[in-house]
Amino acid sequence: IIAIDAQCWKEGRALWKVGFYDPINNQTYLNVPAILYFLKMGAQPTRTVHDIFKKAGALMELYLNQQIKF
Repeated sequence: IIAIDAQCWKEGRALWKVGFYDPINNQTYLNVPAILYFLKMGAQPTRTVHDIFKKAGALMELYLNQQIKF
């Protein structure tokens, strides 16, 4: 899971790696402070990443439901 500038997405340059998700081994790692920072700065998660955040815990779900609108 990476944060990427919408203006440079074709180049594939990530601003920051904020976590990973491995569905085969059912492993998830999220750098919550970095994720919250980028969300506060206006980042919009994809639907898939939003679902991963919701599964990660109540704090992320609460923040996403209050702040991010799809």
